[in-house]
Amino acid sequence: MSGSLEGVIRVRMSTADGHYAGGLVDGARVVQLFGDAVTELLIRHDGDEGLSRVMNAEFLAPVRSGDFLEIRAKIVAVGKSSRTIECTAHKLIELVDPNDSAANVLAEPLLVARMTDVAVVPLDKQRNVK
Repeated sequence: MSGSLEGVIRVRMSTADGHYAGGLVDGARVVQLFGDAVTELLIRHDGDEGLSRVMNAEFLAPVRSGDFLEIRAKIVAVGKSSRTIECTAHKLIELVDPNDSAANVLAEPLLVARMTDVAVVPLDKQRNVK
C-alpha cells in the first residue's frame, strides 16, 4: 500500500465530553480521537494496531459540548516499521448557546487542532505490507 492512506471520523462532542466551565472539552479528548484515527489507519495499512511512539499536538481553537468535529488522519511517510501520520480536527458545527439547541453550520470548517504521530508496527506484526 502507498503512504497516502487517509481516514475520516465525524463525531459530536457530548455533554459528557465537557470538562470545564461553559462545556469546554479537554484537549485530551481530541487527542483520543486522533489516536482512534491513527489506529484505524495502521490496521488498514498493516493489519495491526501498532503503537504510537511520539505525538506532537497543537490546539488552535476551543471545542465545546455540542460541537461536531471532523478528524482526518493521513499516512505521510512509511519506514521499515515506522509510520508518520498527520492528523487534523476541524469544527463543522457549533451550538449558538450552550443552554439552547440552536446550532450553526460553519461556512468554513475551523481547524481546532493538529497532530503529527509517529507510530511503530513491529515487522512480525505487519500482515498487509508487501
